[in-house]
Amino acid sequence: MGKYFGTDGFRGVANESLTAIHAFRVGRFLGRYFARGKSGRTRILVGKDTRRSSYTLEYSLAAGATASGADVYLLHVTTTPSVSYLTRTEGFDCGVMISASHNTFADNGIKLFNGEGEKLEDGVIAILENYLDGGTVPLATGAEVGCTVDYVAGRNRYLAYLLALPCVGFRGMRVGLDCANGSAFMIAKAVFDALGAKTYTVGTMPDGLNINAGCGSTHPEVLNRLVVAESLDVGFAFDGDADRCIVIDERGRVLDGDAVLYLAAKGLKARGELDGDGIVATKMSNSGLSRSLLREGIRVDYAEVGDRFVYEEMVRRGYLLGGESSGHIIFRKYSQAGDGILTALKVLEMALEARCPVSLLAEGYVPLPQVRRAVHVKKRERAMEAEGVLIAKERAEVLCDRVLLRASGTEPVVRILTEGEDERACAEAADLLERALRSAEESI
Repeated sequence: MGKYFGTDGFRGVANESLTAIHAFRVGRFLGRYFARGKSGRTRILVGKDTRRSSYTLEYSLAAGATASGADVYLLHVTTTPSVSYLTRTEGFDCGVMISASHNTFADNGIKLFNGEGEKLEDGVIAILENYLDGGTVPLATGAEVGCTVDYVAGRNRYLAYLLALPCVGFRGMRVGLDCANGSAFMIAKAVFDALGAKTYTVGTMPDGLNINAGCGSTHPEVLNRLVVAESLDVGFAFDGDADRCIVIDERGRVLDGDAVLYLAAKGLKARGELDGDGIVATKMSNSGLSRSLLREGIRVDYAEVGDRFVYEEMVRRGYLLGGESSGHIIFRKYSQAGDGILTALKVLEMALEARCPVSLLAEGYVPLPQVRRAVHVKKRERAMEAEGVLIAKERAEVLCDRVLLRASGTEPVVRILTEGEDERACAEAADLLERALRSAEESI
């Protein structure tokens, strides 16, 4: 992780660690960097989620980019995967998404994509970080000054793409959607309605302050209650920028990203569409995923946490499926990024093709007991190296099979994962680590 950019872009508290000035300078850099060696205009695509601060960052970034000579196409409120898709298919030089994903409304972020719709390369990010620390680029003048273009039409093209993906219609299906009061609040319902489903929604009344607040993929219990109360066939919970999807089956059971990877891998293999008979997961994935897929003749390889690392490993191995337990699922045949709505469409399509409820698709996946915690720690790396934490980790490793401590790349937290055959022992191990981290935070 760099000084500003973590595993998923530049993220921080809006107007504190991420300000309008940062956004302006990011725009200035992008407008000039992507103009190098070009004979025509630099074209930058920009989308945002529903946070109140997204307006500030969107317009600041656009001002910086146009001042450097780029034309900026504004999608307004849209999903992160739509920015990735349209950057690639509409010939933009780069794409920008203003979003802090699953974080609370006070945070915001800047995610960057190259012209192929992939997360921007580390080498370019390193140059950008140096520029943010005091670099200079020339201002455009005269006819070279850029302009902004209202590009809502691009969002409609993405909708049309999603609608063309399923091979079956959804008529008669009763589907719950939790849009997290975020980017999917209009798009997801429009897609499922157009495909014939009867939709029931929550999290579709954003006010700028309620994104991810007690709803969405980080709070699947809200959608769980809706699915059970209305006897729905399935529910899909997205996060603030709709690049994650958590599934609720017809019984009300929560299927996290690992369970979705399991059922998707089986479904793709049955179709002959799982190149290499393997998928990519991360070290945070449940070990039960590998055990369960091995019985189906499917290999699991691992990447670092972050959908960009999953994608890179998929490309390296030639795999078409990968993802994270948090709900980032990448179907590489269709997208270069995690896409929550696309994932939902593929899950329901697989259930209809198999003529079975969603719960049966996941039958055979046997996760090991896990306990996860997120401990707020400002100086994460120092806390993780504290003597008390290292001792607690050694004790925790005696109690369970697997122990992970990871500094989040998107929030000021240390993530704890304990896993083993005994859930009570996993909880005890997690308690040990949490106490040690809190003590270390106080003493640093």
